[in-house]
Amino acid sequence: MWLPDLLGGRFRQRTLSLGSDAEGEIVATLVRLLPSWPASWTGRLRDVDVLYVHGWSDYFFQTGLAQWWTDRGARFYALDLRKYGRSLRAGQTPGYVSSLAEYDADIAAALSAMGREDKPGRRLVLLGHSTGGLTLSLWAARHPGVASALVLNSPWLEFQTGAWGREALTPLVAARARWDPLGMHPVVDLGFYTRAQQEVGTLPEAPEGWRPERGFPTTPGWLKAVLDGHDTVARGIDVACPALVLLSQRSSSPLVWRPDMLETDSVLVVDDIAKAATRLGRLVTIARIDGALHDVFLSRAAVREKAYRVLGEWMQSQTLR
Repeated sequence: MWLPDLLGGRFRQRTLSLGSDAEGEIVATLVRLLPSWPASWTGRLRDVDVLYVHGWSDYFFQTGLAQWWTDRGARFYALDLRKYGRSLRAGQTPGYVSSLAEYDADIAAALSAMGREDKPGRRLVLLGHSTGGLTLSLWAARHPGVASALVLNSPWLEFQTGAWGREALTPLVAARARWDPLGMHPVVDLGFYTRAQQEVGTLPEAPEGWRPERGFPTTPGWLKAVLDGHDTVARGIDVACPALVLLSQRSSSPLVWRPDMLETDSVLVVDDIAKAATRLGRLVTIARIDGALHDVFLSRAAVREKAYRVLGEWMQSQTLR
């Protein structure tokens, strides 16, 4: 059943049951925005369904992003994955999975709720930010032929230390994950990325616990899942559809506050992400957006306009099956 969502207006949400684990009931939550009647009939993307997946310590709240797609006739859906945002239940470890493949169940439930089985003529565009971009890239490679296009907004395709650091760290993380998967790592997020979004004015107040200023605590089991995903990308995958990767032009160090954090990616090393993106498949477009934050679509208004223009031109240039 579709119910009114906290975003208000025409946004609706639906809870998707995924069973249970040692921490209790597992659910995902699908948020929907449908196009207006005129756009659904005349919009250039009227035969497109979009499925958005958020990043780490996040949930869906980007109403402007949803509106951009529905203004062009697309049906927009956003998935709050298990143990995030709308799907986080009391007593659960926020964001925890031991493998990114566990999200296959979340995505399958979302596609079913979107009615994909009954609408074979509609094209599917996967849209992922940060960890969501990594998750959707791996999912597309495991499910070739399902998605018509993959749009990645600063996808977390490589660890911040680069390949050499990841390869050195992985055995240590894997060893601890075997005996203490839910142990807590020290908090390394100093909150500067949150501060940048607040100063730019693109971050609304979140319900308590959904988007902490310094992020969720990380665990060995979860970090091993992410590092395994990075290793898979590093060895090369094929997402089997055209891919657009949107990145900031520059990165900044997250260790001390600097004014240029208002126009750089202070979370990822964008040069490493651009390099890793070339291993996603046979047709990958990399667009570097000067002045962009880590979430390109939460940057200053002029930067957002540039990113939407790039996205629109790319979508128009693609012959999507």
